[in-house]
Amino acid sequence: MPVTIGTQLGSLEITGFLGKGGMGEVYRARDLKLGREVAIKVLPEGYTNDAELLARFEREAHLLASLNHPNIAAIYDIAEWEGTRFLVLELVPGETLADMLRRGAVPIDEALVICRQIADALEAAHEKGIIHRDLKPANIKITPDGKVKVLDFGLGKLTEAEGASATLSQSPTLTRRGTLEGVILGTAAYMSPEQARGKEADRRSDIWSFGCVAFELLTGKQAF
Repeated sequence: MPVTIGTQLGSLEITGFLGKGGMGEVYRARDLKLGREVAIKVLPEGYTNDAELLARFEREAHLLASLNHPNIAAIYDIAEWEGTRFLVLELVPGETLADMLRRGAVPIDEALVICRQIADALEAAHEKGIIHRDLKPANIKITPDGKVKVLDFGLGKLTEAEGASATLSQSPTLTRRGTLEGVILGTAAYMSPEQARGKEADRRSDIWSFGCVAFELLTGKQAF
């Protein structure tokens, strides 16, 4: 079913449009049952019409939900209403690092506090065998009280060490662009060399992206 402002998905009422990405459109919504504001990510038809992709996506969503870390935006639920499949996510207030960086470099003391929280979030994910793959300023929010929240593990993938069965070209949580060598995933300015070549990525790829983000915080300029 088409989703617009005012659409009701069960107990969730859509109240605003937040953005669009490779994993679908994101809306602000009101949970009428629990009385809280949430974000809703509506999955593209290509996911909802493919049983295998959807099953793999659900397995990965369940693992991401298990992270339960203060610096990672939470997944509350994966649901379906009248044929529309969607994720119910934590609605994080505040601005992104991309917004902040439009004003220039961040003072070193503030940048270090931000970087420590990003590193804590990545460490928690890596311990669960999850890599982000698309860490960048636009995927990091700072709440009004100064807490960092890493968003959108939509390009995330379980590492082989954790027994993930999905390949790069099959994982339903990935945005895919086929190349002769493999699949390129991520955002160019923050992408590790192996990702740029379409090769397998691991936690070191996230560390590279983290370094690019830290450089930009301190200098106000992209590393690449």
